[in-house]
Amino acid sequence: MLEHGGRLRKAALQYGIAQEDWLDLSSGLAPWPWPIPPISLRAWARLPETDDGLEQAACDYYGAAQVLPVPGSQAAIQLLPRLRRAGKVGVLSPCYAEHAEAWRRAGYIVREVLEQEVDFFLDSLDVLVVVNPNNPTGLSLTPQRLLDWHARLAERGGWLVVDEAFMDNTPHLSLASQANQVGLIVLRSFGKFFGLAGVRLGFVLAERKLLKLLAEQVGPWAVSGPTRELGQVCLRDSAGHTYQRQRCEDASQRLFRLLEQYGLRPQGGCALFQWLISDHAEQLHEFMAQRGILLRLFVHDSSLRFGLPGTDADWLRLEQALTAWKQTS
Repeated sequence: MLEHGGRLRKAALQYGIAQEDWLDLSSGLAPWPWPIPPISLRAWARLPETDDGLEQAACDYYGAAQVLPVPGSQAAIQLLPRLRRAGKVGVLSPCYAEHAEAWRRAGYIVREVLEQEVDFFLDSLDVLVVVNPNNPTGLSLTPQRLLDWHARLAERGGWLVVDEAFMDNTPHLSLASQANQVGLIVLRSFGKFFGLAGVRLGFVLAERKLLKLLAEQVGPWAVSGPTRELGQVCLRDSAGHTYQRQRCEDASQRLFRLLEQYGLRPQGGCALFQWLISDHAEQLHEFMAQRGILLRLFVHDSSLRFGLPGTDADWLRLEQALTAWKQTS
């Protein structure tokens, strides 16, 4: 399996620091989990049903015509390749590594392409996968550019798959309202913005025929009853959405300024993380880990992703560690 952020138990064992003593900035999650409402006994005791209101709540929140709930968008990433015959897939890179991996495992020819290379290779591709905003670079592409790519692919029966896992803070850039078009598939993650990654909930937005085919692959009762109840409450909390967007944006900007202050100006980022390229990425990752601060290291391009600190104590701890780093460098 591929390496991901959030492997706190492994870090605790490796560095001999108890889990509760870590500041985990390795995952791009909002550090303020949504309040968990009381879950009815019925949700625990009965098999989940698909007419309970979750789909409508998601349609309203995303502005989509129809959605398919899945047990985390990762499930959709792994199942989508089953819905096509083998062909050529482009993945706008660097990005979340599971995309290229899923298509490769399914027997597709995968080419990882840079943003400036897409137009050159697009007419030779059957599928193009884009993460927008991108993880880990934070690159955001305009809806019109993506729709232009989709139009070129759709003419030949191709797909544009857009992973919008980090889109909640910038809904004006989302293609959710366009996802009823044939050949356009939008993935949305629930856990990141709502700070509830353990819930394992995501949504696929696409035209009805494709969602039906994907639902057959996902199988019945894929999303638990308690998760469906919790999801509805969170998706309908419009006042909470406004508050969460603002504090994520404020924290992200604060993180940018803090890193810049210590000579670590990020090269990219979004509302949930900042991304730094550095010749010293591995050394900085190790330095922080020895002090119980976990970052996400990308060895292949010598970069680090910093998640958002959630409390004043977390900010102070990060600042003190950065001060110590600067004194040694």
